[in-house]
Amino acid sequence: MARSHLTLAALATSAVDDLDLVATSSFGSAQNNDFDAALLTARDGRHLIIRVPRNERAEAEQSADLVALRAISAGVRTRLPFAVSSYVGQVPVSGTRAIVYDFVYGTKVGLGRLDAGPHGLAAAIGSSIAAVHMLPTSFVADAGLPVLTAGECLRAAVSVMDRASATGLVPPALLGRWERATEDSKLWQFQTTPINSALSADSFLSSDGVVTGLLGWQELRVGDPARDLSWLLGAPEAVADSAFDSYTAVRGSGDRHVRQRAKLYAEHEIAKWLLHGTDTRSTEIVDDAVEMLSALVDSTINDVMNPLNPQTMETSTIEDVEALLDRTERAV
Repeated sequence: MARSHLTLAALATSAVDDLDLVATSSFGSAQNNDFDAALLTARDGRHLIIRVPRNERAEAEQSADLVALRAISAGVRTRLPFAVSSYVGQVPVSGTRAIVYDFVYGTKVGLGRLDAGPHGLAAAIGSSIAAVHMLPTSFVADAGLPVLTAGECLRAAVSVMDRASATGLVPPALLGRWERATEDSKLWQFQTTPINSALSADSFLSSDGVVTGLLGWQELRVGDPARDLSWLLGAPEAVADSAFDSYTAVRGSGDRHVRQRAKLYAEHEIAKWLLHGTDTRSTEIVDDAVEMLSALVDSTINDVMNPLNPQTMETSTIEDVEALLDRTERAV
């Protein structure tokens, strides 16, 4: 049974010393939610959020998010053009823990709300993602969070492709498309950066066309910046173009193939959905994934203008990829 906002308010006063609340209300949906949550108003005018996980998966997510938020120091936060939640306090409850955070103001964006153009919300999101990728990697490493090389990112992509191929359910045309991308060493010559790694449109808060906050840091790591951009390719092309153009304007054009890798990661999300279905033996999920893969073939097989691996005059070989992996391993 969901906890009431009054119960959550009482937990908050136990979690935070001298917290004097004057108002409380439920926050989020009561159904289909992994957390019980309440919005709190303190007498000094502060707004806070308290969350209690409802299941083990939510508890693990909250714990990982808390590690990341503690790693994002005050100095790191000054480099970001938006707010990030801060930890305020916690209290044990029913085998888990209630955690209180500062409230970040803004409205969840949603993919359908993104508008194109240099002054639209898509552009604001593109520049916000670039700001994350320009942070120093040291604060992630110092927190003991994952730090991946470009070679390790490539290996992870190959692993998804190989596991999906082993199911025998991925169309050969898609496997060939993915293989050509992983065999093109030029795609994988990039500098890894701090990434959120779990971004979606719902991760962003906005107000008056400005990004005010970024939620959900549980997958913070150093990795391929293209991962944070892949979800944008689910938006209309003009919206995605605006976001990528803004991203490049802020971060520079050093990573020339970030969009191609983002597209590969977006396509691999369907492969991961297929693998989830086979792992859980869900016929419904597997059938859904197979249908999505078939639709993906239809949308990409004739997409000669936007291949995953834009070859130049010099064709990359498997030996090029092996050399890249060898270099990255020696650098670790």
